[in-house]
Amino acid sequence: MDTTDTKRIIVGIDGSDSSIAALRYAARLADALDAPLEAVTTWYPASITGAELVIEWTPEVVAQDTLAKAVVSAFGDTPPVRLIRTVAEGMPAATLIEMSRTCEMLVLGNRGHGGFVGLLLGSVSAACARHAHAPVLVVRPDEDAPAA
Repeated sequence: MDTTDTKRIIVGIDGSDSSIAALRYAARLADALDAPLEAVTTWYPASITGAELVIEWTPEVVAQDTLAKAVVSAFGDTPPVRLIRTVAEGMPAATLIEMSRTCEMLVLGNRGHGGFVGLLLGSVSAACARHAHAPVLVVRPDEDAPAA
């Protein structure tokens, strides 16, 4: 039996300013809608780069660290009570699209750490906006607002 709370709001986190802004915005939405908030960071096996020689390094550990730092950046020492932290294996867009089957809304930053700086929408946000199974809200960071 699936016990997933389909009322939850999922927010994709990659550690970028826009994903942290999305996390803050999603927390306000979750509070207003009395819904759980799930912050999701994904990881996937990288090609051989030499990093595997460092014994403690794994992409999953990096993802866990990215998520933890994003939560602290967004909320300091007081994260939302109903915050669920998820580190999932898989490509970001495909994983979030699949997870969107069982949520109320998917919230994403407008662009992550990708290499095409001039784009208004990153590849993950664009793919999710096109293919998600729930409404998608794309958040841009307010460059004039303090990072509190």
